[in-house]
Amino acid sequence: MPSAYILANVQVTNPEQYEEYKKLSSAAMQAYGAEVCVRGGKVELLEGDWTPERVVLLKFPSLEAARTFNDSPEYGKARAARQGAAIMRMVLIEGV
Repeated sequence: MPSAYILANVQVTNPEQYEEYKKLSSAAMQAYGAEVCVRGGKVELLEGDWTPERVVLLKFPSLEAARTFNDSPEYGKARAARQGAAIMRMVLIEGV
């Protein structure tokens, strides 16, 4: 079964409020077995014109596990806390 990744590009618009999202999303990640590969950190553009602000990359054992995390009540609470604090662009990617 191939692994799966959730890749997010986040534009934080309210850093204080975003801290609550980080706390709640961290608990959801832990509860659903996400392996945090990247969370913030320096970004260096190598090609093209994409300039992400805050990148998050999570690894899951399967697409189903990633979807379960995304649809979970725990992550739902984090998502609600993020309202008005950030613009989220997030995709689910099948691994190899």
